[in-house]
Amino acid sequence: MKANAALKEKVRSRANGCCEYCFSQFKYSPDPFSVEHIIPISKGGSDEMDNLAYSCQGCNNKKYNHIQFKDLITGAFANLYNPRLDVWEEHFRWNEDFSLILGISPTGRATVSLLDLNREGVTNLRKLLFLIAQHPPF
Repeated sequence: MKANAALKEKVRSRANGCCEYCFSQFKYSPDPFSVEHIIPISKGGSDEMDNLAYSCQGCNNKKYNHIQFKDLITGAFANLYNPRLDVWEEHFRWNEDFSLILGISPTGRATVSLLDLNREGVTNLRKLLFLIAQHPPF
């Protein structure tokens, strides 16, 4: 799906200009953000708003068409975090300086692992933004 400008703005606005997975902020990103399918079309997803998320390029590329990934603790496959259905606090928490997203459930750990939510550049940016009270973004 090629999102038109109005739809992309609607999805961006709902996400407050942040990646719905790693919380990178568009206004500080050198890379474009995308409207992505939470459940890919190839896996039965739709173009409805409830299946669309605002995603930075790093998360979008790593997620690709996955809807599950292996939880490294249990060894079982777990559903990836769905920003429309899941409650963030049930699957993740921040570390003390808000630079790392920690998975606290199979879904959280699988999502952190597959999407590499603590990529070096994202973590470094979080540290800097935290120092100027711009992170976390909510």
